[in-house]
Order: sequence, then structure tokens, then C-alpha cells
Amino acid sequence: MMHTGEKPFSCTECGKCFSQKGELVSHQIIHTGVKPFSCTECGKCFSRKGQLVDHQIIHTGETPFSCPECGKRFNLKRSLFRHQRIHTGEKSSSCPECGKCFSEKENLIRHQRIHTGEKPFSCTECGKCFKQKGKLSIHLRTHTGEKPYSCTECGKCFIYKTSFVEHQRTHTGEKPFSCNECGKCFSYKSQFAKHQKIHTKRKRC
Repeated sequence: MMHTGEKPFSCTECGKCFSQKGELVSHQIIHTGVKPFSCTECGKCFSRKGQLVDHQIIHTGETPFSCPECGKRFNLKRSLFRHQRIHTGEKSSSCPECGKCFSEKENLIRHQRIHTGEKPFSCTECGKCFKQKGKLSIHLRTHTGEKPYSCTECGKCFIYKTSFVEHQRTHTGEKPFSCNECGKCFSYKSQFAKHQKIHTKRKRC
């Protein structure tokens, strides 16, 4: 079956096919929600033993896989393969809607939500939905009160990284937004946008 590509065992839940019955049985656990394999270090649970084995490397700090191009090291072989596409420029997954190409299938799936409008990740607190799991995680901080970004200068804490970065400019004096019309510089994007309206109004007059 490795040579023919035949996959006679299909999942009744999602239709995914496998060449071996054992692979199908292992896959079907995902749909049951059962996670029998738990990490002795942190307690995190997994539906497959292979996922647990991959996870446990995080605790050991082991990075056995090295990129021959730049020397960067990885704890998982698949992480190395994904990284190597940076050097090869390989983009094997393309969007059927707009033709944009991606090196990662996961990135293509996230991109396609732009076209479909799908927002599969919902907040259990307020019901707000998001296209990306990472966006939901950040949103949840508004409910938990978590503020992971702390200023080393004054101790002020922030929920969002963008707010933290902008705040730091009050200490550094950095003004990265420059007006092409008059050369005036601003620390905040909102200030810069407000300033540009002045020139827009003058042009109209």
C-alpha cells in the first residue's frame, strides 16, 4: 500500500483515509475527545502517544535536529522540515480562491478564512468569535485580567503587546511615524493618523 497509495480504512466522522487499521483507530480517538496520555512533568494530556513523546522533549530542552543551512536547532523533525522551506522557498499549498501560496498547510487553512469568513474559535465568556486561536487566547486576557507584558522602567503592565511597545516609546522617546508632507514625527500611530487629516483637509480646500 506504501507503493500503490491505497488507503482502504476511512474515518466515519471526517472521511480521512489511512493505509493501516491501527492508524485509523489512533486517529478516531481525536473525535471522542479522550486524552489518555498525560505528561508527568506538567500534566498536559494528549490523544496520541506520539504527541506526548513529542511534547516531553520541551521539558528536556533537547534539540537533536539541526538545519544544515543555518545551524538552527529544533526539538522535532517536522519542525526542522518546516523551517527548511525558508531556505528552499518551497510553497506547496495554494489558495484555490486567490492563488496565494504557502509553505505550511496550516497557514493556508488560516488564510482561507479570509474568503469564507469562518471564525471557528469562540470565547466561552462572551461568545465573541475569532479566525485564529491565537487571537482568542489574547482576547481571553480581557476576562482573566492577565497582563503578561511588564515595563521594566515603570512596572506598568499590559494585556496587548502592541500597547506595551507603544508605551515603551514614552521612555525611549522613539518616534517611528514620520509625515511625508511636513516631516513631523510621532510616537503613536493614532497620533500620526490624526495629523495626516490636517494635510488632507488643506488639499481639499
